[in-house]
Amino acid sequence: MAQAAAIVLAGGKSSRMGSPKAALDWHGSTLLRRVTGIVARSVDGPVVVVSAPGQALPVLGGAVEVTADKREGRGPVQGIAAGLAAIGERAEVAYVSATDVPLLHPAFVRRVVGALAGEVDVVLPEVGGYRQPLSAAYRLDLLGVITDLIASDRMRPASLFERSRVLHMGEADLLEDAALKRLDPELSSVSNLNEPADYDRACALPAPEIGVLLGARRQTVRAWSLDAAAQAVGLTLDEHIAFALNGDEMTPDPEMPLVAGDTLAFTNVDGPA
Repeated sequence: MAQAAAIVLAGGKSSRMGSPKAALDWHGSTLLRRVTGIVARSVDGPVVVVSAPGQALPVLGGAVEVTADKREGRGPVQGIAAGLAAIGERAEVAYVSATDVPLLHPAFVRRVVGALAGEVDVVLPEVGGYRQPLSAAYRLDLLGVITDLIASDRMRPASLFERSRVLHMGEADLLEDAALKRLDPELSSVSNLNEPADYDRACALPAPEIGVLLGARRQTVRAWSLDAAAQAVGLTLDEHIAFALNGDEMTPDPEMPLVAGDTLAFTNVDGPA
């Protein structure tokens, strides 16, 4: 698989939502913090957030980078160009995501990115009868084509697809991946939140089931974040607690997003948990 980065577009006007989506609360975190955390778990290259000029963003975790779009209100193609330019030569492929997809799963990102091979320029999922250009993978080499389109004021994603070699992936194609079929069978990864009612419905959903190991004990909890999982088993994240996510040791970050299928292993560094 080619080295992959991720771009999260955060500069939309959110006119139907009524307030900036990036800063909307998501169970003690924010939508943007959750989505950037999920894509960071899914790619091996940089994660770049594209903001509108002068836009204030919520606190982001890890090594997430921020770049400002040159012009506001020009649509996703302009944002994709800004993200690709910021990534430069540090990756070959970029997964592009909207901010408002809190149900995104790393298995979906890996499925889409992994399908970009050979002479394909874009992997474009089609879910629910709609193409999903903000849940798609793009070659970094497309920056020149996109720049030409912007110069010609051809700002629709369809114009880019006309100039690219596109692999269309329907629902059945996506779900040929066993991990994705098990962990996100409804392909909720592409479910976006356009209006307050969408946001309210999503917030009311049960948190994903997370396996937690405490020494020899294993239990299942529901949690959207690392801190919520720790609290569910009676732990406080501090310098005395070490943890591993799906077998990989990490530095505890309370807002780290969790998804279905995750397993956490907590260890008290001063003795038994």
